[in-house]
Amino acid sequence: MRLWTLHPKYLDSVALVSVWRKALLARKVLRGRTKGYRNHPQLERFRAHPAPLSAINAYLEAIHGEARMRGYAFDKRKLGPVHDETRIAATDGQLAHEWRHLRRKLVERCPERARRGTGRLAAHPIFEIVEGPVEQWERGRRR
Repeated sequence: MRLWTLHPKYLDSVALVSVWRKALLARKVLRGRTKGYRNHPQLERFRAHPAPLSAINAYLEAIHGEARMRGYAFDKRKLGPVHDETRIAATDGQLAHEWRHLRRKLVERCPERARRGTGRLAAHPIFEIVEGPVEQWERGRRR
């Protein structure tokens, strides 16, 4: 499960559809309505939020907005209420790590999108970027 810290504008169609589905699954996990993925490390930052469901709903809202701008038909009825606009801290090290990971995929799947990440990277709107290394929960992170 990859819930990107990167702004959804960097995602190609494959990654955008995937993150939509995975964020919907994450919300199901946070609601306690599934047995799988309950201990997935990517969910730690949402669980730590004062209102985890509101946070994942805000995450989904931004993904839906990007999809709508591209003309995709993601189901708006799947969006839930956002009651708490508290942002989640994420590190610049995590953002850079994710860009490297995504870029490797984009070079093969969508080269023109791979070139968009030059310069300062933008984060998904729910994340506030702070200085720091790759997050502890990230699998395969450099130690």
